[in-house]
Amino acid sequence: MLPVDEQMRRIRRGTAEIIVEAELIQKLQRARATGAPLRIKLGLDPTAPDLHLGHTVVLQKLRDFQDLGHQVIIIIGDFTGMIGDPTGRSETRRPLSWDEIRANAETYRIQLGKILDMSRTRVQFNSTWLAPLSFEGVIRETAHLTVAQMLQREDFASRYASGRPISLHEFLYPVAQAYDSVALEADVELGGTDQTFNLLVGRDLQRAHGQEPQVALTVPILEGLDGVQKMSKSLGNYVGITEPAGEMFGKLMSVSDALMFRYFELTTRVSPEEIAGLRRLHPMEAKKRLARTITAQYHGEAASAEAEGGFVKVIQEKQVPDNVDAVTITVVDGAGIHVWKALVATGIVSSNSEARRKIGEGAVKVDGRKVSDLDQVLARGTDALIQLGRRFKRVSVK
Repeated sequence: MLPVDEQMRRIRRGTAEIIVEAELIQKLQRARATGAPLRIKLGLDPTAPDLHLGHTVVLQKLRDFQDLGHQVIIIIGDFTGMIGDPTGRSETRRPLSWDEIRANAETYRIQLGKILDMSRTRVQFNSTWLAPLSFEGVIRETAHLTVAQMLQREDFASRYASGRPISLHEFLYPVAQAYDSVALEADVELGGTDQTFNLLVGRDLQRAHGQEPQVALTVPILEGLDGVQKMSKSLGNYVGITEPAGEMFGKLMSVSDALMFRYFELTTRVSPEEIAGLRRLHPMEAKKRLARTITAQYHGEAASAEAEGGFVKVIQEKQVPDNVDAVTITVVDGAGIHVWKALVATGIVSSNSEARRKIGEGAVKVDGRKVSDLDQVLARGTDALIQLGRRFKRVSVK
């Protein structure tokens, strides 16, 4: 293993907080002296089947620990997924079914391999130890925590103060996540800054079981393409790690100049020294490097180069791609179809809200003309070229 100060330099990069840093240093010193790697835990609730760049921030940190010689353990929360993580929620979350959980978990395994070395990664389901836990066992675990402690969570506190309901089972989520740490005797647990409370409960429960408490290491929440709200599929400001290379490259080129270096730091392996050099380049060139780097990471160098060529042709040289899918829309009632509805019908966007938002942003063109009116209609008999960024469709309205 590397000297502890070198390990800490790598671990600190892109880290929001380490609770407690002195304890982590002691653990690393012991691991280096004994040759026994630390157990580094990350819990994932399989609430959605697709990962985006926001998810990869903590996965990149996990890869840091893996590269430093430590044991990475991914916990798939198939049991806790039935509760639903209440973090940041203003209302009770719908529990997932077993079928939904298992299907989502299987896609996670595949996607995790794009960042982690899965041959050196333990993947476990927390139903292994939580399902056999008796009601007596649950009572014993909850006895180590207080209601006042639970109400220190900002989301619980705000819901309680405003009279919005908090289901009793939601209190069990941080207890169950903490019990994962007990079951694994985790040395370090990772999570976003919104997970700090849950990670600290893990420390409390480990102490109650006579274990050395884990170090809680949090990473920042990545802003989405809008530069304001956190990256989220529901907000449409995300970059999915499995979406096509051309789509990924184009989205990354829309990141603001101010935000792109945060993306470099949190989502790539580019060294701090290289990032410092990139700051001296023209923003467009630095941003192309960002898009090339991330696209190559998930699709390979060849696909990244092809995506860049397509971006230059379509966006910078304003040419139409050689191959554009043709879609026929059949209108049963009315004189035609609204452009925003056509965006959804052709698959250019995934939701009505995203379609309206993109038109409001001035990002949609029909036959090269910007669409600014939500009431604009493609009449029956129209053959038109619809464009949203690098996405094109030839549309015939019948």
